[in-house]
Amino acid sequence: MKKILVTGSTGQIGSELTPALRKAYGQENVVAAGHRREPESELRKSGPYGILDVRDALELQHIVTDYRIDTIFHLASILSARAEENPHLAWEINMGGLKNVLETARRCGCAVFFPSSIAVFGPGTPRENAPQTTIQRPGTLYGITKLAGELLCDYYFRRFGVDTRGLRFPGLISSRTRPGGGTTDYAVEIFHAALTEGRYRCYLASDTRLDMMYMPDALRAVVTLMETDGGRLFHRNAYNLSAMNFTPAELVEKIRSFLPGFSISYEIDPLRQAIADSWPRRMDDRAARTEWGWEPRYDLDATVSDMMETLAVKLGKGGENGHGAR
Repeated sequence: MKKILVTGSTGQIGSELTPALRKAYGQENVVAAGHRREPESELRKSGPYGILDVRDALELQHIVTDYRIDTIFHLASILSARAEENPHLAWEINMGGLKNVLETARRCGCAVFFPSSIAVFGPGTPRENAPQTTIQRPGTLYGITKLAGELLCDYYFRRFGVDTRGLRFPGLISSRTRPGGGTTDYAVEIFHAALTEGRYRCYLASDTRLDMMYMPDALRAVVTLMETDGGRLFHRNAYNLSAMNFTPAELVEKIRSFLPGFSISYEIDPLRQAIADSWPRRMDDRAARTEWGWEPRYDLDATVSDMMETLAVKLGKGGENGHGAR
């Protein structure tokens, strides 16, 4: 990777992956692209930034050729809950945008990273240790676009030789960016609520068990996969990925070790609960571990500790121990 383009650079993953890539490969070698005219100052000041609607194939082509891009991290997407609110827009961005990226990559000889999701699975998928290769019948528009994206990336690799690679992310937890319309967003919202209000109203049931991952692990997984010798990759696209597994109730207990007075109530959102219930409780990520050495560094304890400390500073809520009462 010499010249990199990150689409969706202002989103949950992109806003953290872009600085990490600039640190690793040089600020001027990583072009951030997003739909916001005024992104956060750090993103604009630390390297090149371009306004891009991924549905605009011509503008995408111009950016790739002007900057001599050789690797595209395609992160622009409409997430699960928001996609159900506007399925037409989600299809245009999630599928139309990916097709434009793959076509541009084919013409310009670029490698492509495409993030998939646990959402590609459905009620027919085994709930425990969902295999790398198994039945996939997603019931959401977001899941459908991610599954179709996996297949389209495979096709462009086999048919045109485009170096496509991807990961099936579980729920992602970040201290830097607020959630963007995903079903697992409670696992980020709850930390903000704990530190600012001392209470949280959760839209998923207390025993809803799902795979999760802390953002530093997710970023490391992306870079590791893209730097791996392609000859080692059998699956290439859509590797199952996981790091930890918990329910809202279990997360609450960990947070209470820092904030004993933290309280939670449950007001179930039928849409997001149905989505969560259609996904596996756990994914089997042995293919990623075997083919390119995936190994998470953050478990639930380490994640909660880092989130509480980092967010307390960010929100100005830190006490003498850095994260309020213990």
